[in-house]
Amino acid sequence: MISVRWHYKTRGMNDPLINIGAFSARTCAGVSRRSFLQLASALPLGAGLAGLPQICSAGESPAKKVRAKSIIFVFLWGAPSHLDTCDPKPNAPSEYRGPFGVIPTRTPGVHFTELLPQMARRSDKFTLVRSHVTSAGGHPDAGTVALTGFEEVPTPVKPNFGSIVAKHRGPSGALPPFFSIANGVVMDGSRRIEGYGGGTLGRAYDPFLVGCSDQGEANIPALQLLDDVNPARISDRRQLSQQLDRISAARDLTGPWNRTASRAYELLTNPAARAAFDLTREKPETRGRYGWTVFGQSALLARRLAEACVPYIQLNYSRHVEAINPGFEFGWDTHAYNFELLQDWHCPILDRAYSALLDDLHDRGLIDQTLVVCMGEFGRTPKISLRAARDHWPPCYFSLWAGAGIEPGRVIGESDARGEHPRTEPLSPLRVGTTIAELAGIDTEARAAMRVLENGKVIEGLV
Repeated sequence: MISVRWHYKTRGMNDPLINIGAFSARTCAGVSRRSFLQLASALPLGAGLAGLPQICSAGESPAKKVRAKSIIFVFLWGAPSHLDTCDPKPNAPSEYRGPFGVIPTRTPGVHFTELLPQMARRSDKFTLVRSHVTSAGGHPDAGTVALTGFEEVPTPVKPNFGSIVAKHRGPSGALPPFFSIANGVVMDGSRRIEGYGGGTLGRAYDPFLVGCSDQGEANIPALQLLDDVNPARISDRRQLSQQLDRISAARDLTGPWNRTASRAYELLTNPAARAAFDLTREKPETRGRYGWTVFGQSALLARRLAEACVPYIQLNYSRHVEAINPGFEFGWDTHAYNFELLQDWHCPILDRAYSALLDDLHDRGLIDQTLVVCMGEFGRTPKISLRAARDHWPPCYFSLWAGAGIEPGRVIGESDARGEHPRTEPLSPLRVGTTIAELAGIDTEARAAMRVLENGKVIEGLV
């Protein structure tokens, strides 16, 4: 195992920007080392820290008329309680409604719980859907359904919505077309969500993984560097080539390099690409509005990637589904302490970061070309459990849709009096993915050619 730490710092600043941790030196399928260096030789290494617009212009999709040039899929992994957030039932019996009061939103007749005051004040910036259903009731299977529209079995696993967008858009310049922001692949205990990546489209369309600390330090865990290669001198192509040649001769390294390593190398050797991860370029007030939390700073990173015209960004609330997990990166799976965790942790973090994200996209003129979808993989039991919490509930949950020309300030669908089932047409994850694809410019013909989202229909009112 090779342990490499590199903190790339902007002159005059002390905040760390990119952290590369410990990596294995084993190789697997991908491009050869020589091809890897040939790829690097074409990169603009001497331009200095260029700004985000240069990345955007380099990677802009040729499909100029698509409504969503970038998609930010805010994945509330673990599944938030709909009754305690965006679909409260104040007139239901006490064993259903929970302890929280309700507050009005800017959408007439629509209420949220008191835990989401900032989002309630911004309901005129998004459309709320209250009639989702899913076919899977456990983790991580429901995660695969949420991210692909299909269950894990029968195999093969279908592609993530982001992988579909990435394949359709093709290479997007200095940055990969599909990012997943979390400190690794999202998972339940020791098992990952199988629908996290390319599926039937192939591993070439897996997301590029990047993490973010609560201080805004970006972490690229997938980069693999060989011993004796000094990342601090990575901008010197000839020296790097000589180092690799010496290592190859001394250790008889054979086999192709990992595709992920080449993408990571491309990021590191492109100053403009590195700038997208540099949160210190943001004003301190802006960073503070998102909140000094893992999710808050990750949301800011997502906005910067959207500003750089990355086609698809999966912004994960956490890597782990469990509600209590060491490292303070835990999800919405509140089988215990549901009300305490929502009140003290999850809802304040989400309320602050999601609101800041929408404000930023509006203020920067990005909202019309950026689609923001926010949802979990299912809801939680309307009836409070014997543990004074809520368990999994696949038959009813919500989502929020903003940007890309979607008319805001509306509600699509309705749940029944206790939040147990939709009163209106049930809307599946497949319809979510189909709607995202349509807004991204992937029409019925294109989906058929790619053999993805089979039999999917769009959600009326969103396209």
